[in-house]
Amino acid sequence: MKITREEVRHVARLARLDLDDDTLDTMAGQLAGILEYMETLNRVDTAGVAPTAHAVPLTTPLRDDQRRPHLDREAALANAPERDEESFLVPRVIG
Repeated sequence: MKITREEVRHVARLARLDLDDDTLDTMAGQLAGILEYMETLNRVDTAGVAPTAHAVPLTTPLRDDQRRPHLDREAALANAPERDEESFLVPRVIG
């Protein structure tokens, strides 16, 4: 499939990109190559293949919550760069 410089210029304008003439030519060639490859993929028989969202199955490993002893306050604050008696002190973000 052939894509013209004008089509690339139009897409670049939509994306608010200012492309010079050399870049327009390069992008036209690259986009034409991508579209040609997509046409090749469209000819592949995918009947009977279930659609997928990811190439590999994604799962989130979970573990049961277990009650454990908490870290005592002094140990938690031991390496804090700045602290008071009971909490971390951090720089003010909102004035």
